[in-house]
Amino acid sequence: MMWWSPAVYMILLGILCDVELAHSQSRLIERQTTQSPDDADTLEADIEKVIDQIHSLSGAKPRSFSVPDTDESGGSSDTYYDTLSNLYGLFPPLARARFMDDLPRILVCILSGRQDCGLEAELTKTVSLELGQPLLTFLSSLRSQTCAPPSGDGGSDGFFGTYLRMGDLTTTLGGFQQAVINMLSSLSLSETSRATVSGIIDTAVTYALKFMATFLQAPMDYIRIALQFGIRVPFLDQTDTCEQGDLKQLIMWGMKHNVSWSLSASLVDILLDIFLPPEESLYSYPGPECRNPPGVLPSGLRRSASQNHTDVNYEVLCDRRNLATLNDTLCADVLAGSGAGSSASVFTLCQALSALGPDQMERAWSNMCYVIQALVSPLVGRSSADCGAVTPLSEPRAAPRRAAREASNLKLLACNFNGWLENGAVDAVLVSLCSDNERAEFERQVCSNALLMRKLLSDRANSWILGYCANSSADPAYLVGQFCLYEQWIDQPGFLVDSTLLEFCMTLDRPRITALICEHTGFLMLVISNPGNWQIMPNCTNMPPPPPIPDPNSLQLDSCLYSEWRDPMQLTTEVLSKCILFDQSGFNKHVCSNATFLNRLLVNKKIAWLDEHCRTSMNFQTPEPSQAFDIAGWCDYQTWGIRLVDDSVVGLCWQHDQVNFQKNVCCKASVFEKLLENPQNQWLTSVCTDIEEITMSPQVCRYSDWTRPIVVDMTELALCAELDALNFTSKVCANESVLQNLLVNQDNKWLIQHCANHSNPSVAPGGNGGGQEGGATGFKVADRCRYSSWSVNPPDAALLTQCWEHDQINFVSSVCPSAGLLFFLSREPSSMWVSKMCSTYTNYTTTSSTNASTGQDPNFCLERNLVQQFNWSCSGLYATACQPCATQNMVLQSIVRCWAENVRSRVEDLLTPPVATVLDHAVSTTVVVLLSLEGVQGSTWHITEIIRTSVLKSLVQFFKRENNANEKRVLLQCFGTILTNLLQTQREVSSDELLLIKEYFSLPLVILRPVLSAAHISTVRMILQYYNSNKNTLKVSDRYLSTMVSVLFQTHLPSDGKLFSDLAPLLAAASLVNIQALPSLQNNINVVETINRNLDRMSLVQRQAFGLWYSKVMTPSNITAGHQSLIRDTGNLITYLPFQIFQHLSAAQLLDGLDVLQRNTLTPLKQEFIARKLIGSYRNLTAQDFIRLGDILCLADPEDLLVYKNTAAFSVIRDAVMNCTHKGIVLPSHLVSNLLLNHTELQVPSALSPERLTALAPLLPSLGVNFLQGLTVQQLLAIFPDINSVSFSPTQAAIIVDKLFSSNMLDRDRLQDLGSLIVGVTTETLLTLTSDSLLSSLATLSQHNQNLCPPHRRGFSAPQANAIASKLWGFPEVVSWLGVVQPLLGCTPLLSVLPRTRLLVNQLSNTSTKSWNTQQAKVIFRDLLNTNPKLVKQDFLSLGTLGQGVSCKVLQERLRADPSPPSVTNILVLLRQQPALLHSSLKTCLINELYLFEFFPELLDDLGAEIALSLPVSTVKKFSQNMMETLRGVIVQEPLHFLLLSRAKQLLLVDKIAQKMVGVYTGPFTEEDFRSLGVMATFVADEIFVQVDRGFFTENMDFLRGLCYPSNKMEIVARILQEPSVFGPVQNWNQTTLSQVDRFLFFLPNERLQEISRALMTVGRVEKLFMSQKLWEAGVVGSHCLDDSERRAFFEKQQFVLQFFLGFLKLNPLSPTPMVPTCEILHTTAPSLWTSSSLTSMSPSAFSNCLDLMGRDPYFATYQRSEVLKRVKKMYGPVSTFSQSLISQLGGIATELTPEELSSLRFTERRSIAAMGAVSTWNNRQLAALFTTMLNTTKQSPSQLDSSTLVAMGYIVCGAKSTDMRSFNAVEFSKAALWLGQLRLSCSEEQLLALVELLSHSLAFGPMSSWGTSVFIEIGVLAAGLPDMAMSALVKEQIEGITPKAISIIPPDKFAVTFNQGQINMFSYEQGVAVTEEQQAALSAIQRTALAMVLTPWEDRPVNFRGRSTGLALSHSPLCLVLGLLMPLTVLLCPDS
Repeated sequence: MMWWSPAVYMILLGILCDVELAHSQSRLIERQTTQSPDDADTLEADIEKVIDQIHSLSGAKPRSFSVPDTDESGGSSDTYYDTLSNLYGLFPPLARARFMDDLPRILVCILSGRQDCGLEAELTKTVSLELGQPLLTFLSSLRSQTCAPPSGDGGSDGFFGTYLRMGDLTTTLGGFQQAVINMLSSLSLSETSRATVSGIIDTAVTYALKFMATFLQAPMDYIRIALQFGIRVPFLDQTDTCEQGDLKQLIMWGMKHNVSWSLSASLVDILLDIFLPPEESLYSYPGPECRNPPGVLPSGLRRSASQNHTDVNYEVLCDRRNLATLNDTLCADVLAGSGAGSSASVFTLCQALSALGPDQMERAWSNMCYVIQALVSPLVGRSSADCGAVTPLSEPRAAPRRAAREASNLKLLACNFNGWLENGAVDAVLVSLCSDNERAEFERQVCSNALLMRKLLSDRANSWILGYCANSSADPAYLVGQFCLYEQWIDQPGFLVDSTLLEFCMTLDRPRITALICEHTGFLMLVISNPGNWQIMPNCTNMPPPPPIPDPNSLQLDSCLYSEWRDPMQLTTEVLSKCILFDQSGFNKHVCSNATFLNRLLVNKKIAWLDEHCRTSMNFQTPEPSQAFDIAGWCDYQTWGIRLVDDSVVGLCWQHDQVNFQKNVCCKASVFEKLLENPQNQWLTSVCTDIEEITMSPQVCRYSDWTRPIVVDMTELALCAELDALNFTSKVCANESVLQNLLVNQDNKWLIQHCANHSNPSVAPGGNGGGQEGGATGFKVADRCRYSSWSVNPPDAALLTQCWEHDQINFVSSVCPSAGLLFFLSREPSSMWVSKMCSTYTNYTTTSSTNASTGQDPNFCLERNLVQQFNWSCSGLYATACQPCATQNMVLQSIVRCWAENVRSRVEDLLTPPVATVLDHAVSTTVVVLLSLEGVQGSTWHITEIIRTSVLKSLVQFFKRENNANEKRVLLQCFGTILTNLLQTQREVSSDELLLIKEYFSLPLVILRPVLSAAHISTVRMILQYYNSNKNTLKVSDRYLSTMVSVLFQTHLPSDGKLFSDLAPLLAAASLVNIQALPSLQNNINVVETINRNLDRMSLVQRQAFGLWYSKVMTPSNITAGHQSLIRDTGNLITYLPFQIFQHLSAAQLLDGLDVLQRNTLTPLKQEFIARKLIGSYRNLTAQDFIRLGDILCLADPEDLLVYKNTAAFSVIRDAVMNCTHKGIVLPSHLVSNLLLNHTELQVPSALSPERLTALAPLLPSLGVNFLQGLTVQQLLAIFPDINSVSFSPTQAAIIVDKLFSSNMLDRDRLQDLGSLIVGVTTETLLTLTSDSLLSSLATLSQHNQNLCPPHRRGFSAPQANAIASKLWGFPEVVSWLGVVQPLLGCTPLLSVLPRTRLLVNQLSNTSTKSWNTQQAKVIFRDLLNTNPKLVKQDFLSLGTLGQGVSCKVLQERLRADPSPPSVTNILVLLRQQPALLHSSLKTCLINELYLFEFFPELLDDLGAEIALSLPVSTVKKFSQNMMETLRGVIVQEPLHFLLLSRAKQLLLVDKIAQKMVGVYTGPFTEEDFRSLGVMATFVADEIFVQVDRGFFTENMDFLRGLCYPSNKMEIVARILQEPSVFGPVQNWNQTTLSQVDRFLFFLPNERLQEISRALMTVGRVEKLFMSQKLWEAGVVGSHCLDDSERRAFFEKQQFVLQFFLGFLKLNPLSPTPMVPTCEILHTTAPSLWTSSSLTSMSPSAFSNCLDLMGRDPYFATYQRSEVLKRVKKMYGPVSTFSQSLISQLGGIATELTPEELSSLRFTERRSIAAMGAVSTWNNRQLAALFTTMLNTTKQSPSQLDSSTLVAMGYIVCGAKSTDMRSFNAVEFSKAALWLGQLRLSCSEEQLLALVELLSHSLAFGPMSSWGTSVFIEIGVLAAGLPDMAMSALVKEQIEGITPKAISIIPPDKFAVTFNQGQINMFSYEQGVAVTEEQQAALSAIQRTALAMVLTPWEDRPVNFRGRSTGLALSHSPLCLVLGLLMPLTVLLCPDS
């Protein structure tokens, strides 16, 4: 090692401005050493001696190093030499003492300011301070002596600029560069020599790089550590937030996370730009003479002098109080041992740093910063500053700066915003630093202070402030008002609009400034006078024409206020000229068009020229746009041929719509002749016969629009030029500005020749005179195409096109080689084509060089020559180096870049990965340092622009290979803004670079919200633009989109409303909360239009939410004061206003906007309102109006419609009502009766034509049995295709079928043709059909209905289904017919399937796809398990629909065999896809097994509602909030399973869920909470429900009416309805209120119902109430909501409402007269609601038509049935004469017949037997009579009864004696057990025992002990007949199969005796609930305890989610536990609950 190496270390360290000279203790740092004590003492003495020598040397007169003085003696030199010699002598012993190893620790100790660092540290400090200072003094003095004299081109650029541009050295450098260039130019090598040179260079570069990698490892680690301390890289804190990082921080983050930046090429470009800066721009020398001085540079490419001379306040930069921690640096890895490749010195340094405290660390970093500052200042400082007074480093700085260094933060130190306004110039770098570090304060103090902004903007270096403030939180209106003063721009002569100012105004005030630019030629010329503005000009193509009424906010010059021009003599030519220039249309309108005013002005002789101007301008005046004409509304040509059209309308359509008029009128003879019938239209004959001479429509040839800079399609121009030649020539060819605008489109270049041919040559475009060179056009190429001047004065579009047309050769040779000019032209849309054209001439320069002569080629290019000689491959062309007059620096830059690119491609493969990694880190670190220096000095090195591409490519590669979502998250969240900036500044973003944006759509849902919340608004905009372009290919979930919209709505949209248009495709994903939180943008037309366009993609709930949002501005007063066209003006959104607002629309507004309302989804309430409002308000509506109303008409009050009887509109009304019936819309009987059925023609059915019957087809069921019986067979055959889809009752269908079969007009083998009439086919007929006939019929029927089992609406009856299934399953081939018989599988007897199980197993692939019931699946699975157990184990998922039949044991084995989450999830998916509900035993088994898994909570979402709701409440109440939220979501998605629960479990479950919801118990029950619970919302505790948000309640009545309400909630709803804030007292309700309340009216107590006005409760209103209720009861919720007791109570309320309001309850004299019901109103209400007297008063036809309905009414009271039966006997005679049809209609009415009368009945058909067998209220005597009568009339013995007859008998089975039962055919009875087992039979215990004995027959199910779960499920209640011994011996599998209904009918004594506590404990919850009170009373205490354990599962299983159940834990009294089921509220009384 040379002697000076250690000295250099210490000298570099010593440049410390703040390290005080303080002697430390004279001792060495203790270390392991081999030195003896004597040697150590000697070394210590030598060190102290050297220190003293240095002190004495610095204390003497300092010798100047700046100018050597030869006259002085050499004493001082000897002293220095002696000192250095002694210092050198210390190094060997110091080295032996491991001084170099400890040097990093010593440096850290010194920098941290400690005083106990040791004697070596004292030596190091002394050498550094006292020997380093003279060196820096020498450098500073040298720089001061080398300052160049002032010149016009500013200061030099740094070190080389200083030391190589002084005096003769400048010439020397230029000569050196020229010598290099000359040498390279003359270089000529052979191929062998080139290869040798290339190899030597490659080898040298490779070894140099390897050496550098070794040498730079440790220094770069030091620098990285320092940078990591000073540049704090953003990271996610505990709140998942982080600051936004800049480019430096991004690169440093990437270095730490193995991002390969690949910045070597970029670093070369940076260094070349710094050390070889191009003195001139690409446009410096426009001509061949290169005369332009270097200082004249175009705007935007010139470096600002103020930027090149910045005095940096290093105290600001070096005083950091927020350094990173040690763990954030490389030291963390080094100390942990993972810092591979780090040297020992780095480890020592990190150890030393780890021992520092926070204050010491800050002091060390600050001191280190000043060291670097002192070293770098002489190298990078600006010469202009250095050439002033040089301050010696040893002198202290001024006091203010010293004091400032002690400030605690940057704000207190330098960002004194208030002082900026008061003081002088403000440092541009300081302004930039404050904007970065104090953003919020900067926005408040600067962006909100226009005065201060103007001061700062006076410095060009601060021009970025405009863009910064435009994107800040400052008030945009304030900024626009202060800076975008367009009027002042025009009023200031010579004002130049800067590009930054224009972009600022475009950002904040785009609509207004765009309109000004596009509509005001003067303003446009003012803006484009600055070429820098051209690239940001708006696109005026889509701008609408100027409005007929000027916008008051539009630009208007103060001097052009024509109304204030009082004295003409005061008007100057200047004022008039300005107004003509900038307000041409206004001037023509107010001055030239006003003759009186013009004459007054012409009095002033000085402006006499105005007269000529006005005459000229008026000749070419653009016509004023007329008021908009609604073409679509008036010119509906398609109707003109069938109606009379007013002649004025014909004229208007011809004037405004000539093109369509010609096509739809002139060219259609029928329309043309129709119009000519009116004499006023005779003018059409001349118009339509001379079409070719018609002048083109102004709508096509919009000459006035072409004056603006827009792109016009070539086809439009060609059409106008051909058909409107005169106007085209005068308005286009004669107008230079119009012609130039049109030539922007390159396709329009034909205009030049066209205009030359059709215009005066003297005024041809592009020239003012003729000439020989121009040919026919008179265009002089030599004069016009001066290519050499185009770089300074760019050509316009017309000249560019003409020169290309007439001088292509010179054009190509002069323009294409000039890269600078091409770049300039490519920025303009009108000249962008030139670059594309020149791309075909890329070989121009190459070919010209190869064709050169042996002499010097004038086109010789050095770079091109070197590329050819060395066979380089350069990515770019030689545009820069090969252009004329390129500078030396430009040539050298180009050569070096090309050489480096080729060397890099060859050397990369030669470097080892470790070396490449070190070099990559070194390059990246260097770039970070350069970025820091650029920011410190305010230099314009353009580093960001240079490295942008490399950074983006590196990030793309990182994202492609990185799988860690957290790493990606940090990049996107903490560096999203810089990433967006890098992308936004790209001219074109590649698909790979768009991957950075695509990554946002790959984020996990849990981290999406914080990432998007932190994104900058520009990032968000790019994300939305990417989504809009790629939404069809992106695969993102609905939850992702919902979360995304939530963040954008809540975080970004409030700060930037312009974002809404980009959000349009995502509106459908917005949640209700997000929509309600939208900012107030209702008055923004663009926002409203965006919503209107996207409403059709949203759900109804979302549309209503937007309607609610819009209602904030659409108040009732606004609606009533609105125009008639309010609905059309508003658009779709008005349809979804809350009804409280919607109801204020007037009839006129509704009629005008009916089309808008009709194309949207109207709620029934709004439809009814529209119908009542329109039809009730108007009495003169036309047929067309009723056609427009459509189906809404059917909701009108019948009385209002009957007004139009005997008018032309009435037929339209009747047809509309008929159409409603065809669509299945249920209508009030009053409406149907009066409009459709009240016709005399219906009295004689046989006289009706087939057409009339076809129209009446949907109404045939309402016309009744008598009408159907009156139809002939021929009539039925004619309308058969129309009635086989109508829903008839079985009796009605039987009448039709019997007629068709009896006449042999319908083949009995073609049942498939019957459709819905199949229910009328007798079972006897079905049994006679062959299997082929049955199969073909089933195949056709199954295409329309996949379930033909009862009680399906269009299915078979039970006897029919049993007969068909039993017959088909009797054939072994049935296993191949499974696809056909599948619709009947659910009702196929198990006994029919049992013999076929082996065949079914053999065809498992087919069997496993069919819809089996549970018991069938169990027997098939059992057979499969016996025959092929391997299949079950190896391919469990292949079971398909047989999964419901799997046994608990097998399920446990499969779960335990593979307990992985995917495997368990697959099994759960299989079970969720079963065709039937899973048996409770299987669900219990599954849940018990899943408890064992630790990941059980994660499976909750996969369980599905059915399985999840089987969880014990004790498990549910332990759920976490997230789990409870998951459970809630599962239930909401599948509400049916919740409704199937018992009421007790429903209430308990919802209570547990509500307890986990935030704020539900303590705050209001909000809409969000309510909707999140779905069907469960009405089951919350009363104290929660009563707090429901009243606004939500009133605005969502439709939604609320669809829910299920327990009785206590009905009472709460009734109270809410009467609250003043809702609807108020019932006596104040009106028709609209009743429409809103609807079925909720039944919730009111009787005393409140009586207060409703009877005038409101008309028959129609009452009927609609019942229709609404029945519609709800037919739905999923209504059919499962109420239990039997609640249904009975609700029936009583309905009965009171009907009888009170229809006059049956005479509570006061004002009660109306009771009405006699029609059959139709009985269908919409219910027969049992009416009094018996009203029923018996019905007309005979009505009574007979509704007899079937009465017979099926379950709520008929005994006295009602008795009175009805009397009327039946009166009408039809004695009981013995009753027909089979009449018997089947009687139903429950027959229970009033005596046993004797029943014995006289005749049962010849199974359907009459089935009608009696379906009644459950027979007594024993009646049952016995029925059974006997059935045997007698059918002439069968009990043993002859088949299964279909037994099924038809139903409850009548119990009428047989035990002896008769035992004689039943066991097989037939077992086939009927599926149906009989579902009935609550009233058989005695002995009878049930007899029936069970039949089931245990060997040909049936066999011995009872062999019965499995499947048999017990099949036989249902029949299991109650098991003998005591057999029942007491039941095992768990058998008990699980007993149905709850069977449990409930077991006699209490038998129940207590046969079931012990162990068996009771095996009961499921459903079985336990079925135990009756009588049965419980008979139980012992221990049995009741066991039952209590079953009934209250929520109390007995505390669950540990990490393991398993802890077992049973009973602590309550048995009584409390029992009551816990029956009365859930008592659970609250239990002490431990």
